[in-house]
Parts: sequence; structure tokens; C-alpha cells
Amino acid sequence: MDDNTDRVLMMAYMNAESYRRSLETKQTWFWSRSRQEYWHKGETSGNTQAIVAMQIDCDEDTLLVRVIPEGPACHTGHTSCFYRDIELD
Repeated sequence: MDDNTDRVLMMAYMNAESYRRSLETKQTWFWSRSRQEYWHKGETSGNTQAIVAMQIDCDEDTLLVRVIPEGPACHTGHTSCFYRDIELD
């Protein structure tokens, strides 16, 4: 979530190691289940995410990571991965 706008930027998977790396570096790290590797958000694109705060839900199975993004979050170039509306007709 963008700390300045409260906009949801993306959803991604963290395991214990990516969580540890995120806490240690204050940058977002994730585990890619499809590629089976860790990825530091922005490592290749430069669109990093500086962590401001982290919250955990009541079931302790979901994190909300508040960040200051450096560039768009989505690999398509959009600010957020949630840029497509679904018609509810």
C-alpha cells in the first residue's frame, strides 16, 4: 500500500526468508512461487519500495506493507497492479 495515497499497489507472496530480508533491508522482498526464487522489488526496474510500516491481520496470515514507492508497482508500468475495472452489469 502506498503510504502517501493509501492505494493498494500489488499483492505478492512472502515466506519467512523474504519477510526477514524485508525487515533487515527496509525494502520489499518476495518469494516467486512460479520462478522459485527470491526477488527484491525494483532490483531490475529500479522501482523499489521503501517500507514505512508493516501490519499483520487478526489471523496472522496476511501482511499489509506500507511503502513509499520509487516508480510504478506493476510490471506493466501502471502505478498499481489493480488498474482494470470489472463491469458489474
